Amino acid sequence: MTIKKEYICKFAAHLKSEGRSKGTIEKYLRDVRAFAAWLNDLDLEEASSWREYLLERGYAPVTVNSMLSAINRFLRFLGREDCKIKFLRVQRKAFREESRELTKAEYQRLLDAARETGQERLELLMETICATGIRVSEVRYVTVEAANRAGTDISLKGKIRSILLPNKLRRKLLKYAKKNKIASGEIFLTGSGKRMSRGQIWREMKAICRRAGVEESKVFPHNLRHLFATTFYKACKDIVKLADVLGHSSINTTRIYLMTSGAEHARQLEKLGLVT
Repeated sequence: MTIKKEYICKFAAHLKSEGRSKGTIEKYLRDVRAFAAWLNDLDLEEASSWREYLLERGYAPVTVNSMLSAINRFLRFLGREDCKIKFLRVQRKAFREESRELTKAEYQRLLDAARETGQERLELLMETICATGIRVSEVRYVTVEAANRAGTDISLKGKIRSILLPNKLRRKLLKYAKKNKIASGEIFLTGSGKRMSRGQIWREMKAICRRAGVEESKVFPHNLRHLFATTFYKACKDIVKLADVLGHSSINTTRIYLMTSGAEHARQLEKLGLVT
């Protein structure tokens, strides 16, 4: 059996019907198309060889498992669970990579760089994501009405949660909306009045890295959400409450957000004073 394009198209429609985000659907389809192009005949032995092929190509184990997750979901959709591929056993990392950990000082430099270059929208957008912990796909819920109410409900993946907008942020959002003649609806729009895309937000953040003196590897929207999580937890020490705020179904997911870097862990060990 070979994988036909029509199967992939039907799979895409299925993912959409499940309420999967655009980014997730694109990721799954990219992995499935790569698998389909490589595959000769669909059977368990051939499918399992895909995992070894990815490792030989130099993919990291975590990346391999992410790709296998997409393939296994596709195989289940086809009714070919007999060909499901076993995941690699990867020990959970104890620390975050320091090259990807955005500090509060670096975040402030990003805001300063956006302000200095006249990018008011970008500065406010980064503040909004970092001060609320919302996902980049949830920026569309930041509306004039939400700013007036000081909060809003977010509906994503079949779940609804409430977010609050801090008063200082709320005032800045309303001031920005008034200045740009946005009377209602979404606040973060393009010059032509359209919704900002995930790619546009990503590119604008990357573009100010050099001026801010921050490594590009640390600058992407989701890292602002991570910074919110670690800052919130340091303030309240309540992981259950944090999970609710972030919209996580599992506290295990929230724990990943709270992972510190190896350097930070080393500093904590030094403070224990257990070596005389």
